Amino acid sequence: MWWALVGAIVVEVFATLSLRASDGFRRKAWIAPVIVGYLVSFFLLWVSLSLGMPVGIAYGVWTACGVALVAVIARFLFAEPLTWMMIFGIVLIVAGVLTIELSGAVH
Repeated sequence: MWWALVGAIVVEVFATLSLRASDGFRRKAWIAPVIVGYLVSFFLLWVSLSLGMPVGIAYGVWTACGVALVAVIARFLFAEPLTWMMIFGIVLIVAGVLTIELSGAVH
């Protein structure tokens, strides 16, 4: 189930970066990667859920990793800002997801 979640994260990050690269869909070549990427990402998220991963864990990890990876990669691909405050926010997101993950493992 983790392989499906990792795949969902990777594809979602690609789709989100493609959305940015499309420049508001003015660059038509990026429309298909956005649409297909999100569809594949949601499918893989569904696979991880159907294999028994709790939705709170799957969605938390999926969104946290997506936010963190997009912010870091966009810094290098699109020269978008990545301030210390944003990095601190990413650390808080990761800490929150880890807290949820670890508390779910106790039961």
